[in-house]
Amino acid sequence: MSIDWAALGQVFGVSLVVTVGMVGVFTLGILGTSRKAAPEQGGTAAASGGAAGASALARTGAYTCFALCAAAVAYGIYLIVA
Repeated sequence: MSIDWAALGQVFGVSLVVTVGMVGVFTLGILGTSRKAAPEQGGTAAASGGAAGASALARTGAYTCFALCAAAVAYGIYLIVA
């Protein structure tokens, strides 16, 4: 029995990169959902609308990050089952 060390190293490297990447994407999702509109500091209504728009954009990005994480999990399950 012989071990193909090059293949084992490739699997380790790809697994490490994908794991760190998915943790990063999930972290961005957490940050996006925790972002709230800035409190008004005597600004105009347009300024508060801009902050709400930025918060909505952050939340949309967060949901996209969570969708990517769910897709990666679903693909992993597909690879195991198939």
